[in-house]
Amino acid sequence: MPNNTDYAALILRIGLGAMFVAHGLLKVFVFTLPGTVGFFEQVGFPGWTAYVVTFAEIGGGILLLAGVAVRAVSIALIPVLLGATFVHWGFGWVFSNPNGGWEYPVFLTLAAVVQALLGPGVFALRFPLRREPVAA
Repeated sequence: MPNNTDYAALILRIGLGAMFVAHGLLKVFVFTLPGTVGFFEQVGFPGWTAYVVTFAEIGGGILLLAGVAVRAVSIALIPVLLGATFVHWGFGWVFSNPNGGWEYPVFLTLAAVVQALLGPGVFALRFPLRREPVAA
């Protein structure tokens, strides 16, 4: 029988999944992939990592929304969030600062850690060969 923690994990999972999908699609449809590559190069990352990050955000977000491999996906997305933290670190605390601040990616990093600890919660797809336990 699901408890409050299971529903809390679901709410966090849906929020994180939607955020990742939105940020990935932003890179594709607003900034464009070539524009995202240019930005990554401008801030010191190899251009090819823009494709990896975009794929990770969209794919990882979809997996979170569906509740598939939630712990592993949450952990795998932490380096993406730490990279975003690195990019925004020099712009101060508040994300409304010019070029954004670092509190938003740090908060999302912590949320991903919590999601990894909680697991998928309720209404998650589970496969018979690999059962991910629901939080106790």
